[in-house]
Amino acid sequence: MGTNEAGGREAGGRDLAVMIVDDDAAVRDALGLLLGVRGYRTAVFASGEAFLQAWRPDWNGCLLVDIRMAGMDGLALQGELAARGCRIPVVVMSGHGDVGTARAAFRADAVDFLEKPFDDDKLIAAIDEGLARARQVGGEQRRRGAGADRLACLTPREREVLQLVVSGCHNRQIGPALGISVRTVEVHKARLMSKLGVDNVADLVRLSMLEAGDAP
Repeated sequence: MGTNEAGGREAGGRDLAVMIVDDDAAVRDALGLLLGVRGYRTAVFASGEAFLQAWRPDWNGCLLVDIRMAGMDGLALQGELAARGCRIPVVVMSGHGDVGTARAAFRADAVDFLEKPFDDDKLIAAIDEGLARARQVGGEQRRRGAGADRLACLTPREREVLQLVVSGCHNRQIGPALGISVRTVEVHKARLMSKLGVDNVADLVRLSMLEAGDAP
C-alpha cells in the first residue's frame, strides 16, 4: 500500500492502515513515528495526487490528510475519493483552521477537523473513530458480497419470484403475474428461501436490500 510498513498489520491485529497525506515531510515523519510506536500500521504520501495514483479500491483504514497542500488540497482529495466511490473515513488536519474550511470538511463527511499543533490524545481518538468506521464499512461490504454470492445461485424464475415477494406481492398475485400456479409459486419460494438460508420474508427483504446497497 504505499510506504512505512504498508504491508504490516494495524494495532489489535486488524488489517487496517492509517494513510497520512501531507506535503510537509517533517509532519509526515512525526505522525509516522507517533503512530508507529503506538502499534498502528501506517502509509505516507507527499501529496493528494500521489495518494490517488497509488490508491486501490481494496484499501481500508483511515485517511489523515492536510487541508492545505501544494496542488490538490485535502477537500479536493475528499471530493475525488467520494466520486470514485471510496468510503475511507477521513480525518482532516490544518495549520490554518477556520470555520469555513471546517464546515466544508464536515459536509464532506470528515470524521474530525484538527488544528495543528494538535493534542496527541485528540488525534488518536479521531483516528480510532475513523478505524471503527472503516471496520463497519468493511463488514457491510463483506455481508453484501456474501449476499450476492447466495443470490447468484438462484434460477431466473426464482429471481422473478424473489423480486415480486420483496415488492410486497402475495403468492396469489405472483402466480398470475408470472403465468404459473400459486402452488408453483410456493415451491419456488420455498426453494429460494432454502438456498438463501432465510426462514421469513423480512430476512428475504433485508438480503435483497443488502445486494442493492440499500440496507441500513
